[in-house]
Amino acid sequence: MSGPLPLTTAPLSTHTTNAPRSAACWPTPAFWLLLALPLLLGLGSYPLFDVDEGAFSAATWAMLDSGDWGHTTLNGAPRFDKPILVYWLQAASVALLGLNEWALRLPSALCTWAAALAAGRFVAQRGGARAGQLTALVLVTAFGPWAMAHAATADALLNLLLMLTALDVWRHLESGQRAPLRRAAVWVGLGLLTKGPIAVLVPGAALGLWVLTRRDWPALRRVLGDPIAWLLVLAVAAPWYAYALHRHGMDFIAGFILKHNVGRFTGPMEGHGGSLLYYVLIVPLLWLPWTPLWASLLPRWRALWCDAQMRFWLCWAGFVLVFFSLSGTKLPHYSLYAGPGLLMLTGWALARAEPGRAPRTALWIALALLVAGLGGVPWLLQSGALPIDDTLYAALLHGAPAPVVVLAVAAALLAAIGALALWAGQPFSTRFAAAAWLVAVAHGLFATPWLGDALQGPIKRSAIAARAAAGDAPVVQWNVSWPSSGVYLNRVVPAREPQPGELAITRVDRLPSGVPVTVLRQENGVALVRREAP
Repeated sequence: MSGPLPLTTAPLSTHTTNAPRSAACWPTPAFWLLLALPLLLGLGSYPLFDVDEGAFSAATWAMLDSGDWGHTTLNGAPRFDKPILVYWLQAASVALLGLNEWALRLPSALCTWAAALAAGRFVAQRGGARAGQLTALVLVTAFGPWAMAHAATADALLNLLLMLTALDVWRHLESGQRAPLRRAAVWVGLGLLTKGPIAVLVPGAALGLWVLTRRDWPALRRVLGDPIAWLLVLAVAAPWYAYALHRHGMDFIAGFILKHNVGRFTGPMEGHGGSLLYYVLIVPLLWLPWTPLWASLLPRWRALWCDAQMRFWLCWAGFVLVFFSLSGTKLPHYSLYAGPGLLMLTGWALARAEPGRAPRTALWIALALLVAGLGGVPWLLQSGALPIDDTLYAALLHGAPAPVVVLAVAAALLAAIGALALWAGQPFSTRFAAAAWLVAVAHGLFATPWLGDALQGPIKRSAIAARAAAGDAPVVQWNVSWPSSGVYLNRVVPAREPQPGELAITRVDRLPSGVPVTVLRQENGVALVRREAP
């Protein structure tokens, strides 16, 4: 190991940056591939998850179908949920690789890969190549970031842009150079095109807290007083926002700004609420198997707070977790916006020294629990050992093939974890990183495809059957919201009651009594029906 990252207690405005340690081995092409495999293997082997993946993907298909790249729609109606950038990336991927799950998810996987490389390079320049490699491996194997890399949504892209913003803001703070600050301005502008004001709020609040706690007002003046940086933000983001406002007027303000930004903070949207302790429980789960490393930070909190760089990461992570704890709408992936701070703190703990026996044991247990959970939960759900309140999900899981392969892979992983834990031929960090990498690869190849096909396979197959049966006739979603059906049908699938003669994709338990229908296909609670005339 390269030892701890340097503590810098002097004000940064007068601090000379430490010379970077040797990072000649960072990154090698082999390590690039090593980081990419957990993100790419199995990426297209399961259907799109509704609602989020389905909605993003259906809007991307509609953009390609219409040729209108300045505006997104979902089922024929304007979609104001998110800005335009992620749709452009997905559309470009689909244009090159075809309309399939692999192409739709590829931008998210590549964004997480790029974020890992950027963070690893940053740490390697300050703590050596080995510390950089371990930090990058943390990001691609931690459960939450790994999951977002496998989702065709905007979150992995935003996480990349927040990572790049954080790293360049720090580079500016420690060196005073303007180039990193102006790069950060470009990342912020792109973040505004990805998910809106949060791309400004998080970096701005983290910087503000850092300056306030250190009383380093010259640093704040340097950041806020660069007109070129502000012009770069506006040059990147303003044209599309001006176009959207010109095209949609107050509908854009009401839909995007008021509903999907202000409204999400002031109240729970779509039933996604939670207590103030929501993220206290969620965040440790999302960063498994690396979470036990955080225990080593607690005894050193004074030293961390006195370190200028570590204080910046604490301010970043702390603001995100407190802000979203106060938000009315709570979703697990919101906490991943704390990723730059949490990753650097985790990397700092990992780079200090080989942990003692108790921390090593806790890490191995955490990894084993992750394997047991993601391998055993499918069996527990299907067997009825875990209750399922929703009738449809119960039918989908109970009707899916038995997860025999998933259980066998989980057992093999537990055996591999035990062998690596007992092997003394390599440093602990190397053995544990290898085990975490194996777990991430196996989940992408086996556990997630089983779950995806169980929950979404019947919907995908019903949509494909509807495409063959309907010809050019309309197909609708009846009493359901499954936007992925539009992707597989390659058409707009409105959510409404079908007219006589029209086909509808629906839930068996939501078929209205007294309405004459012919069931054309039924699988695990999902039905394709044709409405008949009275």
